[in-house]
Amino acid sequence: MPAKRHLSLWFPRLAAERLLRLDRGLPAGPFVVVEDQRGAQVIASMNAEAQAAGLTLGQPLRDGRAMCPGLTSRPANPVAEAAFLTTLRRWAGRFSPWVSEEAPDGLILDITGCAHLFGGEDELAAEIDRECATLGLTVRLGLADTLGAAWALARFANVAGSGHRSGDAIDQEARATRSRAVKRKHWTRGGTAPKPATQSVAPRIAPVGQTRQAIGPLPVAALRLETETVEGLTRLGLRRIDDLFGTPRAGLARRFGRHMVRRLDQALGVEPEPVSPARPPVRFAVRMGLPDPIGLEEDLLACFDRLLPELCDRLTRAGRGARRVRAEFSRSDHTMQAVEIGLARPTADPHRMRPLLGMKLSDVDAGFGIDAVRLVVTSHEPVHATQHRGHLEAGATVSNRGPGAALDDLLGRIGTRLGLEAMVRLHPAESHIPEKGATVLAAAFSQPATNWQAPARERPLRMWPPEPVMIPDLPHLPETFRWRGRDHGVASAFGPERLAPEWWLDDPAWRTGQRDYWVVTTTRGERLWLYFAHGAAQSAGWFCHGAFA
Repeated sequence: MPAKRHLSLWFPRLAAERLLRLDRGLPAGPFVVVEDQRGAQVIASMNAEAQAAGLTLGQPLRDGRAMCPGLTSRPANPVAEAAFLTTLRRWAGRFSPWVSEEAPDGLILDITGCAHLFGGEDELAAEIDRECATLGLTVRLGLADTLGAAWALARFANVAGSGHRSGDAIDQEARATRSRAVKRKHWTRGGTAPKPATQSVAPRIAPVGQTRQAIGPLPVAALRLETETVEGLTRLGLRRIDDLFGTPRAGLARRFGRHMVRRLDQALGVEPEPVSPARPPVRFAVRMGLPDPIGLEEDLLACFDRLLPELCDRLTRAGRGARRVRAEFSRSDHTMQAVEIGLARPTADPHRMRPLLGMKLSDVDAGFGIDAVRLVVTSHEPVHATQHRGHLEAGATVSNRGPGAALDDLLGRIGTRLGLEAMVRLHPAESHIPEKGATVLAAAFSQPATNWQAPARERPLRMWPPEPVMIPDLPHLPETFRWRGRDHGVASAFGPERLAPEWWLDDPAWRTGQRDYWVVTTTRGERLWLYFAHGAAQSAGWFCHGAFA
């Protein structure tokens, strides 16, 4: 069995180069991507020109503009950057089937048994470098037996320096201080002054079985440790990974925690760290090529009759139900037109999809003829088996008329014309406030409410924001009042019903204090819902809140 080999890809300028690929109109020169940190804009990514100008990550944008007046900046977009990393994961699938994302700017590949397909590990690394250069991306890679070692080599190989600078070591002091220290050491011990130690640089590809020798010269930060742990190790003089090899593990674990020792074991292969590849998205699509172009709706419906059963069989085997289905029509002039439908419930029933697709055929322009039809499920959800209660319900489901099927079909037809988002339904809410007694939900993405409770008092059929009524600011209801520019006489009145505001909330609509509601029947035959606000943060007065049927 071949030894495990892991490849780590690091894109240090992912955010900046993503925008440079999209926006070709950006001026040449230093370019940075900024993000907000504690109310200040700091540099999160930059191109090579900005780095050559002396800018650093985490530097405030105002300092960067002072150093480089021609600096161009764009705001960071973490969602788009994550989507771009997912695209790179799919691209890296050509090198290995086991690819995992390492947010925000890295990929991990298990290339065990794959390198010989590209002529060896060196040729594989060279191929990745060439393709990334063609894509306009900067990449650093590391290849080793373990995931932790590959990660360390990708980010710290071929980088001079001893890691974190704390100022505690003599080699981190000023040049004059080091010179005096060397002279003092030479005077006390005698002999020639020692030459300064040179930093050994690790290659980016560690040979099989030589992980320890490859990562030994790297700084301890290459073990994926927290900043506090790196600073503590540096203060003790443990600056490189090989300094930890001879240190007792028990003492390190007591002082820095088990996590630090675990990271070291993972890098050396003592503790396994497998690559967990992302699960590929489940796609459902069927296609039919036609020998001759067609353009009649009857012919397109016949294509649906051939494609929908196969599409629904795939959905059923996967335990999924379609939410949105797109029909793509490839015309003979090498153009394509698409229509899309939405369903009120996830389903794998072709008899519910076909009528909705047929309603959209009037929007299709066949042009010189359609020579291919493709159905794609753009959105799907899991569906579960239903436990039927009795033979009547089971028979209705078998006949494609299950409970609520007629309503779902109606919602689907209306949604095809108006859009599923245009249909809403009400669900009960826990509040004694009249306007908060129900919650508005999307009808296509919610179930009908079954726990409605009748209110203690009758509520109006229509409600609107309270409108002022021309009545003296007294709690007594007069015989006449003026509302919406007309005079109304009071034929009968029922009330009052006192409602208090929710004291734990500051609702601007209830700053007039407690309300006394009256059901008023006017001489014009209207039944209005009036209330008298006793006044609190705002003055008292009469208002009209709704109308009964």
